[in-house]
Amino acid sequence: MNIADLRDRILKQERRALARAITLVESAREDHRAQATELLEGLSGAGRQSLRIGLSGTPGVGKSTFIESFGMMLTAQGLKVAVLAVDPSSARSGGSILGDKTRMERLSRDRNAFIRPSPSQTHLGGVARRTREAVALCEAAGFDVILIETVGVGQSETVVAEMSDLFLLLLAPAGGDELQGVKRGIMEMADIILVNKADGALKTTAMRTCADYAGALRLLRKRPQDPKGFPKAMTVSALEEDGLSAAWDEMTELMEWRKTEGHWRARRAAQAQFWFHEEVRQGLLARLNQLSARSRMQELDAQVAAGAMTPSQAALSMLENLE
Repeated sequence: MNIADLRDRILKQERRALARAITLVESAREDHRAQATELLEGLSGAGRQSLRIGLSGTPGVGKSTFIESFGMMLTAQGLKVAVLAVDPSSARSGGSILGDKTRMERLSRDRNAFIRPSPSQTHLGGVARRTREAVALCEAAGFDVILIETVGVGQSETVVAEMSDLFLLLLAPAGGDELQGVKRGIMEMADIILVNKADGALKTTAMRTCADYAGALRLLRKRPQDPKGFPKAMTVSALEEDGLSAAWDEMTELMEWRKTEGHWRARRAAQAQFWFHEEVRQGLLARLNQLSARSRMQELDAQVAAGAMTPSQAALSMLENLE
């Protein structure tokens, strides 16, 4: 693969080159990892910056419908939108359906939109291990807004906040009261909470749920990166495309304030440090897959199973063997 040619084609905003590059960075092969690193280094000097928006929520809350309606609204304004949708992988087979693009039929046909579903594989936190690198590729390809959709299965899907400038939490009407909202975890990461499905018979319930979570947000400790009034809760209807413009206005207002106050640059610097530490951790775990390490692990496994060693003793012995 000609990395220099691939880099130039991405900078020229060729969609096929972008898709091929994302496939490259998602590969676990050692030669592909070396090529991916070379490609990302070559694109790092492009100086292009997108608005990265992380999006999470429980299954069935309407994430795909919201992304399609929201994305169509942005492309109608002349903005280029990339969607990186992370699909959960089966714990048994390891496979993923990757059906998010099928759900976004209108947006997938839009010339100003790019949708890429990826499997989460064994990575925890709601995103795939290489989603951050896919974001960097989309940024270099000239997209104005990058939407990162997590698998969204609970309150632990917070890693997306470490690769986005803005984190949206989508909730369903009657999804919990203010006590549920005070629970730590994903609530502390959210910049804006959007109560979806505020239409039809659920509109009144959605308004009440929004009020509950707005009250819960006031109980959380104020963060330095938030202006007055943030984080906040709002109601939207992705189906009827109601409230999307108001939500976008709030997002742009928040990001402009953070840029002016210096929080944008500081946040991206902190995220770079986070992913440096993460790469070191993942590299150390990869050493356990080497032949000599696997052999030692099997020996210690047998001793632990026989009761000759405690798990703590065996772990200490294994770590000493890696030094």
